[in-house]
Amino acid sequence: MSKWNFSDDEVRRYMEDPSSRQPKPGDWRARLQDAWANPEVRVAAIGLGVIVGLGLIVALSIGGYLLSMRDELPPLTEIENPEFQLATIAYTADGEELARYASENRAWILYRDMSPYLVDALVITEDKRFHEHWGMDLFRTVSAVSQTILGGIGLPFDKQGGSTISQQLARNLYNVRIGRVQTVGRKLKEMVTAVQLEQRYTKQEIIEMYLNTVEFGYNVYGVETAARTFFRKSAADVDLSEAAILVGMLKGISIYNPYRYPERTARRRNVVLSLLRDAGRIDRAAYDTLKTKEIEAFNSSYAITSSIAPYFAQHVYEWMARWGRENGYDVDQDGLVVHTTLDSRMQKLADSAMHKQLECLQTVVDYQWSRASESLWSQDPCAYAELEGYNPFEYYWESNSEYLNQMIRETARFRTARARGASGSELMRQLSSDANFLDSLKAVKTRLETGLVAMDPKTGHVKAWIGGRDLATDWFDHVDKAARQPGSTFKPFLYTAAIDNGWSPYYTLLDDSLHFVVDPETGQEWNPGNSGAAMSGRMMTLRDGLALSMNTISARLILEVGPPQVAFIARVMGVSSPLAEVPSLALGVSDVTLYEMTTAYSTLANGGFRVEPIVVTRIEDAQGNVLFEAEQSPRQALSPETANTMVDLMRGVINRGTGRRMRSQFGLGDLDLAGKTGTTQNSADGWFMAMHPDLVTGAWVGFNDRRVTFRTNWWGQGAHNALLVVGDFYQRMKAAEAGFIPAENRFPDPPILYRDEVTPSDRFDDRRGRGRVGW
Repeated sequence: MSKWNFSDDEVRRYMEDPSSRQPKPGDWRARLQDAWANPEVRVAAIGLGVIVGLGLIVALSIGGYLLSMRDELPPLTEIENPEFQLATIAYTADGEELARYASENRAWILYRDMSPYLVDALVITEDKRFHEHWGMDLFRTVSAVSQTILGGIGLPFDKQGGSTISQQLARNLYNVRIGRVQTVGRKLKEMVTAVQLEQRYTKQEIIEMYLNTVEFGYNVYGVETAARTFFRKSAADVDLSEAAILVGMLKGISIYNPYRYPERTARRRNVVLSLLRDAGRIDRAAYDTLKTKEIEAFNSSYAITSSIAPYFAQHVYEWMARWGRENGYDVDQDGLVVHTTLDSRMQKLADSAMHKQLECLQTVVDYQWSRASESLWSQDPCAYAELEGYNPFEYYWESNSEYLNQMIRETARFRTARARGASGSELMRQLSSDANFLDSLKAVKTRLETGLVAMDPKTGHVKAWIGGRDLATDWFDHVDKAARQPGSTFKPFLYTAAIDNGWSPYYTLLDDSLHFVVDPETGQEWNPGNSGAAMSGRMMTLRDGLALSMNTISARLILEVGPPQVAFIARVMGVSSPLAEVPSLALGVSDVTLYEMTTAYSTLANGGFRVEPIVVTRIEDAQGNVLFEAEQSPRQALSPETANTMVDLMRGVINRGTGRRMRSQFGLGDLDLAGKTGTTQNSADGWFMAMHPDLVTGAWVGFNDRRVTFRTNWWGQGAHNALLVVGDFYQRMKAAEAGFIPAENRFPDPPILYRDEVTPSDRFDDRRGRGRVGW
């Protein structure tokens, strides 16, 4: 017998007789021939062969395709070290969030800190076999493809997504390389990347990355920022209903927005809850309770316009952008932590004061410019809010039609059309007859604006910053961008120059008209007069001249001290804008910003030592490493004697001069205050600067367009507009329990002979050491 179990006779017959080679019944060849004789088997075998062949062809094609697009797949270095754009978050000095700066607003939360409800809801809803597959769920992929095809040809199947959480993460991380257009190529790249992610990260790490990269609309990325946006809490603290809402939003971030569409969102949330119930994660009782719970959501915007200090937040962003360029950081992507100087409590008090006073002052100008009469109806600005039956600024536009035509020509709409070749006269005709256009233009031009900044004179830390009434309406910052004439608030630089060069506060000058020839060749004269006050024709001390803001005294004084010396003192104290070294500089004719004026006044309040304003105290990276810490290096700009003497002179402004409303109207009699009011020509600008040993505050009130002014000299004075904002602010701070401006803190006294309380017999008019300063 052979090893094949054939007998010797069978082998011999097989070799001698070919017919004996036919298979015997039961042999495998017989079975195969019998099967092949069956038509159905032949069809099946042919079909199997075709499928195998096609499979090989597809496999080779896919392999070739993947090989050809290897440059389009994320490289291993990117997969092993994915880059995430994180929001830079700025905080106030007292720990409140100020603003977020980000191209993708994202705050990272670790897996271990996430609410377990979020993880459960995500896995059950998006990828039930997440913990079993290796990046691709073949069953889900085949099911999705088949149901999509069947649904596409009209059969009752809905199109479904077949992407696992890992595949979705691949798309979130590498959307530029992988893309979002639904193509075979995108799906293949997504699958390959998902498998690579699974090979390199744990399931927990994949979930952590996924929940931190998903988008929720409104530039909100990740569940941490989403939870804070919609529920004002961390993703660590969301309850089951809130977790279901966030996961449910992944199906459609716009249509399932809980703030805008609470009813629709509730239905989607209940779908997620039902899936959790069916999976045994929650019982029926919990489901029945939660499915009827109303949606309570917020819309906590992270736009700068929603910040507690929007203009300050924008200023910090610009400062950070410059710092980032110099130090190799991207403020919009690197997830920095910025600690600022702003005090949120003081900012809120300043904001409340500003809104109250500006709303009242707006009614004043609206009413006064509505009629021809300039009569003063009341000295209380808020009383004007009670008036009715008038059209705001009606008389202004009737009497200044040429201004309106100029303003129309200055609009972007007019200039753009002209650049495209439109006729100027035809444009004027069209725009002048467009009621909506004119109403909008007039509203912008007649909107009263303001700026306020408060600074610690010892440290330079900015504590409050109001750049305008509303950043969403007007992005122009009136603290550090708007340069306006400061009027009489510039006079302290003149008096400081005089005191520093030997003039006595009791040196006297004539309060009378002055005729100074500015240009001998043309005969041009400078003839300053007192604003709102007659000239007495008497001799007046410098102390009284400053307290009462007498222009005649300042004009005579600058002719003795010299404009160059005044400009020099202003610069060393903190004014950086260009200054015209002319006699009229004494009355504040050169444009300056509120920011630099507050800096310069802080030099006086700090005993002659100048400190630079500071808005950022510390910067940290996402890991908490300190990248920057602010350092202050005070520089002596004035002698302490000069600074303390000037503060004492400016106490007179508050105690008995143009700033006395600070005490009489706002009840600040127990505070040691000094300051100066300021008004410019035609009542275009109102200023007030206030100094306390712990806080220096500057405020400006006016219109963006200088052609629009206060109607009357009364309301145009800084003592009657900007002072109201500062006075209200200080009154609120005094009433606060935080002790922002304690009454026991006092300025140092000046030399005894320069004090306000010195008896007349002790006063002297000594100009020793003064001399001429050679201008």
